[in-house]
Amino acid sequence: MKALFILLLAQLCSASLVPEREKDPEYWRRQAQETLRNALRLQRLNQNVAKNLILFLGDGMGVSTVTAARILKGQLQHGQGEESLLEMDKFPFVALAKTYNTNAQVPDSAGTATAYLCGVKANEGTLGVSAGVTRDRCNTTKGQEVTSILRWAKEAGKAVGIVTTTRVTHATPSAAYAHSANRDWYSDGEMPPDALEGGCKDIARQLVENIPDIEVILGGGRKYMYPKNVTDVEYPHEEKHRGTRLDGRNLVQAWKEAKPHGKAAEYVWRRRELLALNLSRVDFLLGESLHPRVPWHQLGCRAVPGSAGGRIDHGHHEGKAKQALHEAVELDRAIGLATRLTSSHDTLSVVTADHSHVFTFGGYTPRGNPIFGLAPMQSDVDRKPFTSILYGNGPGYKIVAGERENVSAVDFAHADYQAQSAVPLRQETHGGEDVAVFARGPMAHLLHGVHEQNYIPHAMAYAACIGSNRGHCNAAPRPATPLLLPALGLLLLLLLC
Repeated sequence: MKALFILLLAQLCSASLVPEREKDPEYWRRQAQETLRNALRLQRLNQNVAKNLILFLGDGMGVSTVTAARILKGQLQHGQGEESLLEMDKFPFVALAKTYNTNAQVPDSAGTATAYLCGVKANEGTLGVSAGVTRDRCNTTKGQEVTSILRWAKEAGKAVGIVTTTRVTHATPSAAYAHSANRDWYSDGEMPPDALEGGCKDIARQLVENIPDIEVILGGGRKYMYPKNVTDVEYPHEEKHRGTRLDGRNLVQAWKEAKPHGKAAEYVWRRRELLALNLSRVDFLLGESLHPRVPWHQLGCRAVPGSAGGRIDHGHHEGKAKQALHEAVELDRAIGLATRLTSSHDTLSVVTADHSHVFTFGGYTPRGNPIFGLAPMQSDVDRKPFTSILYGNGPGYKIVAGERENVSAVDFAHADYQAQSAVPLRQETHGGEDVAVFARGPMAHLLHGVHEQNYIPHAMAYAACIGSNRGHCNAAPRPATPLLLPALGLLLLLLLC
């Protein structure tokens, strides 16, 4: 009875939260008619050749994360939240992508990255190779390498870039340039003897050697670029930050030496160096922080357009929804900036995720309920309150005195709060449902309905007339508008985890 009373009270209170304009049926009719007019305009399809391609990848940004981030964004702007719009919400074309790996119903970030970057589905844990490769088995790799849309762009004479808020050797960005039977082979120091003896290369080495003319690389994880026990420039007295390479190579120096004579190659590792750059005089840029998980937006990454949502995934794995959702809002800010810097006339922008998480929010919350707040009711089983946000599994599972923890006794709004989960795990898992694909610009209408995830780079390549499918390109109109980065020519910019 008490729970029912609380629910009824919440419903009464929520009635007062309805904006006056929304009580008028004409408000909703006008809104629907405006949406209809915008939809009818889309009949005039944009079939230009895409001069620029931008792929925004929110790692772990499932549909429930997108919705919750939308509400958070609105509430950060002092609104109720539900009526808010993310920048990706404004993209006119939306599809769903099926994320399974060839050997996994619920995927990982390596197999999915191979799909949406290389156009081929692959096994869990493998990078830039076909499903003929078995994880950890170096000897299955030869002849099974598959190339990415980044390489297709380079072969077409385009400039390309990778920007990430995690390490540049992490599974998601590294599928753009690497071929590996194991996503965790960051340097040769992380590889088993049989893989080294078999001639397989670590991912950091492949970053430098496989496509040496990537114009922009920004991310974290610099210790994989330096010889074992070399002290870190920022933390010289901390052993855990020292280099990991067994081959004795300095890959940053190797990266510089691989550049053509007369070309300016700049390496930066701190904010002031990045902001001091004159991009019109830079041909190649490598920026690596120490930490494998880097909030690049705090380091001035908007000198290059935007920052990525790599830490959405990290926040969810730790059961820390507040961190995950704030990262998603930050990703959306980057999308907005890129939208303002480019034109849909000649730039195809795609926003998607590699996979989802077992993250949800519910509990019959009233309009405007704080996204990190409590549901307006107690459990009718254990008579305890619960937060709207919950996980299917993860580290938030807690039993106190033989019962579910009473969340009213903890600070559930804290950034490090781990939302309750149904199953105890040290790390929360990915989810298996489809993820959204938002598209804007030339040929964006090719992303529609429900697709296999590996379709995404094929559609993007078709739009830009790169890769193997170019029979339609001779007759297509070619726009001539300013470049995304004046120093770099045409840019394919992958903003990833």
